Order: sequence, then structure tokens, then C-alpha cells
Amino acid sequence: MSLSSISSEAEQAMEKAVSFLKAEFRGVRTGRASPALVDQMKVKVASYGGAPMELKALATVSVPEPTMVLIKPFDPGTLKDIERAIQESDIGINPMSDGKVIRLPVPPLSGERREQIANQVKKMAEGQKIALRNARRDAIQQIDAAKKAGDLPEDDAKKGTEQIDKMIKKYETEIDEMIKSKQKEVIEV
Repeated sequence: MSLSSISSEAEQAMEKAVSFLKAEFRGVRTGRASPALVDQMKVKVASYGGAPMELKALATVSVPEPTMVLIKPFDPGTLKDIERAIQESDIGINPMSDGKVIRLPVPPLSGERREQIANQVKKMAEGQKIALRNARRDAIQQIDAAKKAGDLPEDDAKKGTEQIDKMIKKYETEIDEMIKSKQKEVIEV
């Protein structure tokens, strides 16, 4: 395997970890209403054979006011399934239904809850940093294997390892910036 393919494979894995974290952060509650709070939520719909579907495929999600998320199902028969999924989720908001739409009043977060969420953000990010380190380890193992097999000169192997190290630093810095930004957003009143 060539050095460039090992490098691009590692970069794809690291990019995937960062984009996964961005998606996870969109669903973190910050005290303001946001469609991202429930967009990605999986709903088991009985009328579709119990298959889990994303909420955004079943309903329109809007924010009519800063502290309210409004969910209007495309099919009124899925209302109870959506309501059940919200109650079983860990967002900590009780849905209010009038038979046609579901309203999610987003209460202001207490200082203690803000701290818990900020710590949760850090744990989510640490999981993706582990994914970055795993991608780095795999790439370096591939470089070492290619060097031992004689497919890669020692100088190229050293350059490749340095390149992978620079890459992981870049992505770890990006994750650290994301953590700071999200924690600031959560802690701000």
C-alpha cells in the first residue's frame, strides 16, 4: 500500500470522526429551542413495521418562538409514536400534544444542568478523539508493515509518520475548538 493511500485513508477516518461529532453537537440542548434538538431522533413507527426512522422524515420541525419547538407530523397516525420517542429520549423535555401537533417547551437550564451538559459535551468529544488516535495507530501500523516488507524506504516511512502526526494534531485542535465553542454556548445564559 502506498504512503499516499495510507495517508488519505487515515484522513478520511479522522474527517469522519469530526463530522460525526459536529452532528452529535447539533443535538445538544443549549437552552434555546432548535430543530436540531430532535431532527436526528430515531422514531419506531408501528404503522411502518416498527422500523426506526429519523424524525425529520416523519414531520416538519420548526421553531415558532425562542423557547418552543413545534413538530407537525406528515401522517397524523405517527403522532403517538413521535411523542413516545421524545419521552424515551434523554433531552429532558415533556412533549405536549393537541392531536395534530406536538409542542416542546424548552425550559431554561439551571446552572447545575448547564455544567452537566458541558461535561457531556467533553465526553462526546473525547470519544471522537479516541477515534482519531485509532486512525493514527492504524496508519502508522500500515506504514511500519510496508517498511518491513521493503515496499517503503525508511525515509519515506519517517515522513509518512510525521505527516500522520501533523494530521492528528490538526483534527484534535479542530475538536478542541468545537468543545470550547459548544461549552460556551451551553454555559451562556
